[in-house]
Amino acid sequence: QVQLVESGGGSVQAGGSLRLSCVASGYAFGSCRMAWFRQAPGKEREGVTAIYRDSITFTYYADSVKGRFTISQDNAKNTLYLQMNSLKPEDTAMYYCAADCVPGGRWSREYEWHYWGQGTQVTVSS
Repeated sequence: QVQLVESGGGSVQAGGSLRLSCVASGYAFGSCRMAWFRQAPGKEREGVTAIYRDSITFTYYADSVKGRFTISQDNAKNTLYLQMNSLKPEDTAMYYCAADCVPGGRWSREYEWHYWGQGTQVTVSS
């Protein structure tokens, strides 16, 4: 049974930093693609970043977070990370970890991901 458990959310002032973690279990962690999505109140869930590992590692970022957020993973700990720097009030959202173990299409589409965590709230105040 696949499980994804996020942590690390919280409240921070604009310009601050947070690091989210997603601990995965129930599948071969290092062989599956993973992503972070977020959903703000009244808005659709949007892709933030994704990481694909083949012979080399590919990472993708939404334009809104490029240069500020970094996705990484530690296979020994079965953990996916999202380092968020220079946070802005518009980054306020519930952040979700996602995973899938079959090839997919466009990474930022919600339906391309089969497994989801329960989310962790990030609130950035101005």
